[in-house]
Amino acid sequence: MNSTLCTICMRGGSQGVKNKNYRLINGKPLMYFTIKQAIKAKIFDHIVVSTDSKKILKIAKSYGADGWFIRPKKLSSNSSPTMPVIQHALRKAEKFYDKKFNFIVDLAVTSPLRKVEDIVNAYRVFIKKKSDFLITGTKSRNNPYFNMVEIVNKRVKVVKKIKKMFFTRRQDCPKTYDMNASIYIWNRRTVMNPGTNLEAYDKEKVILYEMPDSRSFDINSELDFRLVEFLLKKEKKIS
Repeated sequence: MNSTLCTICMRGGSQGVKNKNYRLINGKPLMYFTIKQAIKAKIFDHIVVSTDSKKILKIAKSYGADGWFIRPKKLSSNSSPTMPVIQHALRKAEKFYDKKFNFIVDLAVTSPLRKVEDIVNAYRVFIKKKSDFLITGTKSRNNPYFNMVEIVNKRVKVVKKIKKMFFTRRQDCPKTYDMNASIYIWNRRTVMNPGTNLEAYDKEKVILYEMPDSRSFDINSELDFRLVEFLLKKEKKIS
């Protein structure tokens, strides 16, 4: 029988928005929205928090997440890659619950506008397609084939172009997507296999689950926080 672990990773320190993981947004800590979405999805055997902060751990547990360990410092810096953090949480969970998890779903606290249906549907697609790795994204606002440029040797150039072809309309360009950092899903082998997520794009069966732009905000700045706060308040009035 398949067993699925949900991880919610939160560091105590944050650069873009200070203490964002437990900062109040419409009267609730930011982490509240993701934890409740995970619980309501009803597809996880366990929902585990990985953090280096005792305060974050205490708040997360009060909203229904599991947590009993503090993430080591070497996995808690601004430059710490994601995969070792997920691997650490998985090892801790498998030892604590005395079981192996077939699938791991990581939900970013900084993407509270996702819906429960996004989590459930992405998971169903992942299982149906027997994928190794699923990412979520939304159609790119800027297309690297058309209106995204870089400076090379002091010259402005389109980031990506097809040989002997120049696009005059964005609608004619190949479709591209912005990763929205909302939902990641792996099978156990992919998580525990050495390497990075980017390497997995070439080596594993990776699929993208598309989400609407309105649910793809990732909080990385004070402006992002204010925009999400406004949208959540507006959504509450509508519902």
